Amino acid sequence: MSNPVATHPTRTPTRAWVMLALGVAAQAAGTLLVSTPAYLIPMLHAEGMPLAQAGLLAAAPTFGMVLTLVAWGALADRFGERWIIAGGLALTAVFAFAAVPVDGYAGLAVVLMLGGAASASTNAASGRVVVGWFPRERRGLAMGIRQMSQPLGVAVAALTVPALASDVGATAPFVLSGAAALVLAGLCAWGIRNPPRPSAPAGAAAAATANPYARDGFLLRIHLVSALLVFPQFTLSTFGLVWFTAGMRWDATAAGILVAASQFVGAVGRIVIGHVSDRRGTRVGVLRQVALAGVVAMVALGAAGWAHWDAVAAAVFVIAATISVADNGLAYTSVAEAAGSRWAGRALGIQNTGQFLSASAVGPLVGALITVAGYPLAFGLVALTPLISLGLLPARDRHADDPDAR
Repeated sequence: MSNPVATHPTRTPTRAWVMLALGVAAQAAGTLLVSTPAYLIPMLHAEGMPLAQAGLLAAAPTFGMVLTLVAWGALADRFGERWIIAGGLALTAVFAFAAVPVDGYAGLAVVLMLGGAASASTNAASGRVVVGWFPRERRGLAMGIRQMSQPLGVAVAALTVPALASDVGATAPFVLSGAAALVLAGLCAWGIRNPPRPSAPAGAAAAATANPYARDGFLLRIHLVSALLVFPQFTLSTFGLVWFTAGMRWDATAAGILVAASQFVGAVGRIVIGHVSDRRGTRVGVLRQVALAGVVAMVALGAAGWAHWDAVAAAVFVIAATISVADNGLAYTSVAEAAGSRWAGRALGIQNTGQFLSASAVGPLVGALITVAGYPLAFGLVALTPLISLGLLPARDRHADDPDAR
């Protein structure tokens, strides 16, 4: 049984909502730069760049993020969130502008990798702001809103990058992302304040600052669960469109509308499921239900595809895509609460790193599985990852800064 939320919840300061909005915008600005080269692939390929080379260029910012997520988290733990977010965005702007005059594939890849490395500052630090400023009974909702920053940044890139590149040139999107990062750096320096950190009880200073990974296996288990739950999410986002067009013989426009709609519903679903975890007073309990629903949804999707039930497949795809992203905010909040204010940045950095590494394996592994077994069976087999995660989930939540909480 989980602890119920308080009858009279702690009032959330108005400033906390302002800082949440700034955190969402900050991470969206970083995501804009990270996503820009992916939306330049059609133009670069048309100009003669091999598709594999263009793909590697698109992956350069993400590779930079993987290298620095934990380091940025450690800096946030040490120096606070305000200047880590603002300073990281300023660096992001510098590298975005630096990409404009670069001539040559290798040089551009290096600059984009550095830009991605700088943009990673917003990932762990903005999560710390949510956990620090929002009371526990509002964190699920707040973190669900924060998790919209990544799809928001991707959406802005999808709407602006191809048009700018076509009308102005391939360097114009980098100017846009640099300007956005620079503006948000200034706004975050003005509007974000480091949340107060709870003082350790008398005689417990050493325990309060102790490495939470040495205390028990809770954090490691949540990291592993999240890495497994990434597989359905990226399977659907990577292969959903091509499945409907090539496998189900849908019109490309109709398939694109369906996939885009699933992303929108999924973004709203993150907020709803975060609010549910607040109401029920447990992250792990709701996460267990999400994982179980993921098993059912992926099996149902495979069955609908095998039977060629188009309408059913479309409905189940939207449901499965929504479920596949619902775990992100829950796990992120759980990690931050379990790590405590003195370790949250590093723990969130490790959380993101594990998810990025797992996501990078989805393309080749699931792609090979689809080649051998076909889409329906591959989708059904991907259901094994949330099924395995059920056995790894801890039984109860952990709250490092509240020794009385379970």
